[in-house]
Amino acid sequence: MKLTGTALRLTIIINEDDHWHHKPLYTEIVHRAHAAGLAGCSVFHGIEGYGASSRIHTTRILSLTEHLPALIMIIDRPEKIEAFLPQVEELVTRGVAIVDEVRAVHHRYDE
Repeated sequence: MKLTGTALRLTIIINEDDHWHHKPLYTEIVHRAHAAGLAGCSVFHGIEGYGASSRIHTTRILSLTEHLPALIMIIDRPEKIEAFLPQVEELVTRGVAIVDEVRAVHHRYDE
């Protein structure tokens, strides 16, 4: 499938140490997105950030390195992202999930 034109970007921000049934939550989200046939999903490791607690978490020396942010980005056609949202509701008990409209201008893959 080639993705071009109007698409939705689902961005989920959680703590990298959040878990789902004894494995990283981001791993569960990636595997479910893959099983749902979504066009693409990537996880990005945060080096510093804060959330609802207003406590800054950082990788800098002499700082605690727990609860660092992990950003999961999924892009696909609107109907596929909308169909995936109930799984996000099930999995993400703390964190934030946002959906925004984007325009896919290039989507290439090797077969």
